[in-house]
Amino acid sequence: MRQVILDTETTGLEWDLGHRVIEVGCIEVVGRRITEKRFHRFINPERSIDQGALEVHGISGESLIGKPKFGEIVGELLEFISGSELVIHNAEFDIGFLNNELTLTGRNVERIEDICSIQDTLQLARQLHPGQRNSLDALCKRYGVDNSHRTLHGAMLDAEILADVYLAMTGGQTELSFAGKSRRGPAETKTNTTTAGIVDGIQLEVTYPTSQEIELHHRWLDILGDNALWQDD
Repeated sequence: MRQVILDTETTGLEWDLGHRVIEVGCIEVVGRRITEKRFHRFINPERSIDQGALEVHGISGESLIGKPKFGEIVGELLEFISGSELVIHNAEFDIGFLNNELTLTGRNVERIEDICSIQDTLQLARQLHPGQRNSLDALCKRYGVDNSHRTLHGAMLDAEILADVYLAMTGGQTELSFAGKSRRGPAETKTNTTTAGIVDGIQLEVTYPTSQEIELHHRWLDILGDNALWQDD
């Protein structure tokens, strides 16, 4: 399956009040592996940026002067995402803005949903962690994804972080490595290890799951239902 992790930054919170997209960031994932393919553009919104939005992403109107308008990059964007499953955190926000931009350009494609399926990681997180905070920062902390370099929001930066969070939420490992290499932070490597004894001169160790791992395991079993082979009797 080809997936595209997508994020946007905007001039404000409401597209129906005239706010526009100013940055799009996309990362390709194929077979649960993050590839080198990226799509990233800054966009001239042809309007001012709300102060509240500026404080979130730090992208000033002056920095966007001379950047292409959305209509100039929309063909490349649609080509990159077409036929994929889009993975977006709080998809309603980003899809609403992108569909509005499509309408303004007068393209034949009127809705992103016409060319892509959508996976909303916010809705997925709420199913897995009901009653808990499920912002991207909260999920980074929960799954041990390093976001210490994230001082401001950014479409490409947030897409990169979301890619790691999504893979952790839906199965864990992002790449196979025997050298301890990982895209995730140090919290993931914490385990409870005790020495079991020595057999034939070799010291054996038993690694027990952490309380968080046990909790996540039981939640996953609840999702699988009563037919899961590993349900407790």
